[in-house]
Amino acid sequence: MDLRKLKKLIDLVEESGIAELEVTEGEEKVRIVKSGRIASDTAVMLAAAAPAVPLAAPAPVAAAPAVPAAPAQPDGQELKSPMVGTFYRSASPGAKPFVEVGDTVKKGQTVCIIEAMKLMNEIEADHDGVVKAVLVENGQPVEYGEPLLIIG
Repeated sequence: MDLRKLKKLIDLVEESGIAELEVTEGEEKVRIVKSGRIASDTAVMLAAAAPAVPLAAPAPVAAAPAVPAAPAQPDGQELKSPMVGTFYRSASPGAKPFVEVGDTVKKGQTVCIIEAMKLMNEIEADHDGVVKAVLVENGQPVEYGEPLLIIG
């Protein structure tokens, strides 16, 4: 396998989302791994096929500016997602949201919907209180246990 083909394969791996590529051409076999580690059989092939190239020293990194502290969450209990799915604040795209920040909710009141496997699951408040914050954007995917709202 010539160097031009190897270069094209390396560029393909770098530009794509794949982590590993293995190509067999006749008796030759090449495996390119994106994570930086090279399989032992490939290391021998690449060392034999490519001339040694000195590596450039990495550029010095400037000190990063201080990261501002995350905004404090309002006091209250988090209402967490009971499932994986897509979060919706209202029953339909043009409808008014179930709750807004500042609304008073009662235990059992529907506060949002999570769509999972084409089923719309109404999520209810687990206690009485006032909605202090909505932590998820409408239409955003959510994970099991991810905080959705703060109810205080």
